[in-house]
Amino acid sequence: MRLLAFLLLLPLAGCTAVTGIALDFVYDHQDLPPANVQNDISYVEDSLDPKHRLNLFMPLADSVRQRPWPTVVFVHGGGWTTGDKDLTFGGEDIYGNIGRFFAARGMGAATVSYRLQPGATWQEQVSDVARAVAEVRRRVTASGGDPNGLVLMGHSAGAHLIDRVALDRSAQEAAGIPQGAICGAISVSGAALDLRDRESFEIADNYPYYQTRFAPAGTAKMETAPLAPEPWQTEASVVPLLTPASPPFLVIYAEGDYPALIRQNELLIDALDASGVPHEVAIEPGNSHERIIATLSKEGKAAGPAMLGFVRGLSCE
Repeated sequence: MRLLAFLLLLPLAGCTAVTGIALDFVYDHQDLPPANVQNDISYVEDSLDPKHRLNLFMPLADSVRQRPWPTVVFVHGGGWTTGDKDLTFGGEDIYGNIGRFFAARGMGAATVSYRLQPGATWQEQVSDVARAVAEVRRRVTASGGDPNGLVLMGHSAGAHLIDRVALDRSAQEAAGIPQGAICGAISVSGAALDLRDRESFEIADNYPYYQTRFAPAGTAKMETAPLAPEPWQTEASVVPLLTPASPPFLVIYAEGDYPALIRQNELLIDALDASGVPHEVAIEPGNSHERIIATLSKEGKAAGPAMLGFVRGLSCE
């Protein structure tokens, strides 16, 4: 996992000797007593797969502003093929720090692993995330959390997966998540938000990348996007699932994000506008698709305060 972290944070500096300084600039370590953390909870009964695991962060009692308290469920990125909830770099667990960030401020939190492609399909990955959310709900409800105060949060591919779970009632039902339990979604530098958009593929010249991840097995490979979208492009997208009844969204992306991903996030924002879904937008200045991960647990940047304000401002039923 340290190698993955190095690759993710490489844009912070030109050499490893000064990476620690760059990390300090965008990252604040968050403290939480070990008693408030439960690691490697299985969310699939009898599964021995280490990817069917989540970490749970319970809020500090003296920091709780509202009872029952909301819970943020974070899902990592990695292009649907790499990544883990226990990502570390320089002795810091980057995703765990996000969990501690929320828990130290009176909210429950969880970080989730899921099976990776090609060992699992994207549909199975959505199912994994939904089942993890259901397990988080069960556990926090028993400890004073709001059973209808779940806020799903993900970065990059993780944003695609949490958006799908937040919007797809069939995925929720299959996992046993009741109607209305998901109170909001925080989509960070999301990818595959609208795979029907040919311009996004033209900007990045990456149609085969997404075809490999989302097209059914046996689909004829193409180097460029077709003039009319294939059925899988609609089926795997987030935007077509939006309705006026969808939960509120906070859309975050980096000012220095990849151009095709900026377009994807703008398409999501436009679709939220058109659907009448309540939403907020935060753009992290002077940042990149990879480096924004470290800023998600730092109050002095744009993302951290936006996330706290969004979660605290939700009216969960």
